[in-house]
Amino acid sequence: MPGPLAGYRILEIAGIGPGPFAAMMLADMGAEVLRVERVQAVRGPAPDTPHFDVMLRGRRNIAIDLKQPDGVATLLDLVDRADALVEGFRPGVMERLGVGPDVCLARNPKLVFGRMTGWGQTGPYAQASGHDINYISLAGALAHFGRCGEAPVPPLNMVGDFGGGGMFLAYGVVCALLEAQRSGQGQVVDTAMVDGAAVLMSMFWAFKAAGIHDESRRGTNLLDTGAPFYDVYRCADGEFISIGSIEPQFYAELLRLSGLQGDPEFSQQMDKNLWPHLKTRLRQLFETKTRAEWCAIMETTDVCFAPVLTMSEAARHPHNVERGTFIEVGGVPQPAPAPRFSRTVPEVGSAPAHPGQHSREVLVDWGLTTERIEALLDAKAVVDA
Repeated sequence: MPGPLAGYRILEIAGIGPGPFAAMMLADMGAEVLRVERVQAVRGPAPDTPHFDVMLRGRRNIAIDLKQPDGVATLLDLVDRADALVEGFRPGVMERLGVGPDVCLARNPKLVFGRMTGWGQTGPYAQASGHDINYISLAGALAHFGRCGEAPVPPLNMVGDFGGGGMFLAYGVVCALLEAQRSGQGQVVDTAMVDGAAVLMSMFWAFKAAGIHDESRRGTNLLDTGAPFYDVYRCADGEFISIGSIEPQFYAELLRLSGLQGDPEFSQQMDKNLWPHLKTRLRQLFETKTRAEWCAIMETTDVCFAPVLTMSEAARHPHNVERGTFIEVGGVPQPAPAPRFSRTVPEVGSAPAHPGQHSREVLVDWGLTTERIEALLDAKAVVDA
């Protein structure tokens, strides 16, 4: 049986980063997602090999010139037949192209119009350029990643682009699709990476209110590498392990398996004054064995332990192999769709497509007449690779 979003048709206006990620998530769940590419991205016939970008998997690609009236009319014809549209331009760009939410919803009142920007559709920063590092800075997130006495460390671009952006856009679109089933009306979903990153910090706002997290002392708190029992440690071979023994029973298991059980210095787990000294002792201890040796001692126990793996190592780890956490699509290793479903099991429908690779067949499948399709291709309003 196809994934849980089977039967929904979604238009993805081509962009980079979090936009394709949101579209991938929707396609992974079974939606028919059509990526609408710029005609300038088509550089001759589509190669026989898949596109390198794994985030483009599971969907077909059509190239439309939205600077031509016929191109705009074509997109609006597709809007008539779609359940949702997602785009990631700066505020006002879709409106200037003639395919903004007012126009699209007038054509299809049940359409969900998903928008994603860094700063949102409104506010003083709305028209400014930015990247993940900037969005999570303004959201109050980046300030809290890093070790004591050091500058904040950007957590790749996972918190803003993908966690606060792409995932929130996919979530917002699905929420609006569910609501549209009841009301018969579409709406605009304004997804801002700064908003999403702020929401991801919810627990730390709670910790701050409870006095558990001191926002003025980065790297000294429970979950920001301040605690000796919640950190990453180097091993004798230069590899790393992760320890997350927060709860007393897990901390006791850490002490038992590390040989520290009964050591009086480790008896006061939550005494912050002792944390720097205890961390030094643990650092020295973990450097006495290799990562493999510590895995043999602690892996699959209640220490809350795992080896720190690279992407390639993660794909080979027995736990991930058994669960099928990573798959190959078009010969390229990549994460499998998530989450899991017991009945409507998601599958990756196809390898990543090249710009314009399916232009003609998409127009046929979406109901345009043969005469209209040939006219659009002849006028270069639509380009078939």
